[in-house]
Amino acid sequence: MLSGFIPLALLTLVSGLPPEQQRTISPPRPTDVFLVAHEDDWQLFMGDVVFKGVRRGNQSVLIYLTAGNENTDANYWRARERAALQSTRLATAVTDTGEVTCATVALLARRIQRCAIANTVSYFLRLPDGRRDGAGFAHNAFQSLRKLHSTKVRAVSAVDTSTTYTSWTDLIATVEEIIRRERPGGSSVTVHANDPNAAINPGDHSDHQMAGLVATAMRTKVSAEVIYYVGYALAARPDNRTRSQAGQKSALFLAYDREMLIANRAWSTYSARPRFYSMCMLRTYARKVRALPTAP
Repeated sequence: MLSGFIPLALLTLVSGLPPEQQRTISPPRPTDVFLVAHEDDWQLFMGDVVFKGVRRGNQSVLIYLTAGNENTDANYWRARERAALQSTRLATAVTDTGEVTCATVALLARRIQRCAIANTVSYFLRLPDGRRDGAGFAHNAFQSLRKLHSTKVRAVSAVDTSTTYTSWTDLIATVEEIIRRERPGGSSVTVHANDPNAAINPGDHSDHQMAGLVATAMRTKVSAEVIYYVGYALAARPDNRTRSQAGQKSALFLAYDREMLIANRAWSTYSARPRFYSMCMLRTYARKVRALPTAP
């Protein structure tokens, strides 16, 4: 069906309604799912795309697979979640912190943190950071998404001990359920994630690659179009963002980094690699893969 096209039968039905009711019937807004590994990933690799979709009014679902905790305690990963929500607030143009609503929700017998701001919802699965090479950290018994995918571990538990995923299929089913829950009836779905193809996106973080593999599964699970983004390899690409797009990415990333600085000055992401993060603001590279029919 062509975008924005309304079948003749529906037009006939609408024409018979009072004018005030005719105005309320419109095709559902698209649903954008931003499936990332860490709380600052979307700002770095697809921030301008998120900004455009949110400001356009699309239903925007942000799913954070890991706590991004590295080898640290809860203070650090909780600060990262607050920082991610600050970026989201900026994208929505919501300035009142009271308009951020967070609660634990039950999904497939799991307890997951969900936060709503305007037309966005954020899900924090809080799985352990797997380290860049997928080996994991001692703080979390060396668990990682890569090991779960390759069955090198039997299970991976959330860092807040809220739930345990006993297989890769278990994780896929949870993400699928989140999308089904948040997708308005009839809405098309586009999943955005880092590219899992090492030839196109070399040297990326293992958690980024695993997020890309989860996104790939959504092509058939929810018949989603997938847009894959270059991660750390942006440093080897030419600048390709307009001044406006670069400004959007920068503002979103700085909103995140500012919150981390408030929590602990040593936690500034930008200060760790200022040149690299500055380059990310000037670049967004992506490729699109069509949806596939939902598996029977």
